[in-house]
Amino acid sequence: MAALLLGGALPAGTALGDMATTQWSAAAASKSKKKKNKKKSKKKKNKKQKKNKANKKSRKKDKKSRAGRRQQQSATMSTLASVPTVDAASGRVGSAAPNSLLQVTVPGRVANTVVNYKAMTVNFNPQLRIPNCVAYELTATMVSMTDAPGHEVRKNYNYAQDPAVKGCPGSWEYRGSGYTRGHMAPAMDMRWDKTTMAQCFMMTNMCPQEEKLNNDHWRRLEERIHRWAKRDKRLIIFTGPIMGNSHLKIGKDRADIAVPEAFFKVLYAPGQGRAIAFIYANKPCPGSYRNYAVTVQEVERRTGLTFPSAIPKRQCNPGDWE
Repeated sequence: MAALLLGGALPAGTALGDMATTQWSAAAASKSKKKKNKKKSKKKKNKKQKKNKANKKSRKKDKKSRAGRRQQQSATMSTLASVPTVDAASGRVGSAAPNSLLQVTVPGRVANTVVNYKAMTVNFNPQLRIPNCVAYELTATMVSMTDAPGHEVRKNYNYAQDPAVKGCPGSWEYRGSGYTRGHMAPAMDMRWDKTTMAQCFMMTNMCPQEEKLNNDHWRRLEERIHRWAKRDKRLIIFTGPIMGNSHLKIGKDRADIAVPEAFFKVLYAPGQGRAIAFIYANKPCPGSYRNYAVTVQEVERRTGLTFPSAIPKRQCNPGDWE
């Protein structure tokens, strides 16, 4: 018994010795188990700390990446917003001299502000809050760039209000109207460059357009023109609305965005010396594009616009374009 109290070994063969040995073994096993559990707990804690550290690092990296994207977007919008203010005398935004073939004459009675973007000239109506006409040049080189791998992707761009242009609506003003924001200069022709792509999403380039027309029939005409530009090497393109005598108006904040009765496209191929125009009503327009072909002169009659004199005004032969 004294030996047990002193922690010494008991002689084997005694009942007390057997019991003491069992107690000592249990205590040692318990101590060993506690040590193992402590070690396991420490290992688990270290593993958790490493995981938390990695997650924290990953979140920090994501945050930095998002900040970088926001900074880049901000820089892009800052560049777009740096368009010079409108000159009161000329009603022109931007100082760069545009291609003379892109200059259209708007009747004096029609409100008009000329906006010179990088790849398109917009004649914007601040009263109707839609463009009178949008003009741009499309070359085979541009088409090749827009169709090549790595071209700008539409989903990366948002509709934007141009703060330099009086009367330009915000994108939200079309919501709930039943009309889409229809590009006059289509995104597919502008995806060769970041700036041109962003600028074609300016609301100065938009008109309220019936959804089926915008997403189907009008789009198919745009795709055809895209191919023609590649084939003919160079096209001058004018697009815009045709207003009826009395037109609907939409707008989320105030109902003052005019809804066109129809839309026109005027095409001129300088290298081939030929021209053609198309008029699509602002509603579904099924069937061949041939059904909607007209002369440039007819578009001038319907809109009051005057296109450059170099363009043949009386041609209307779809077969010449196939």
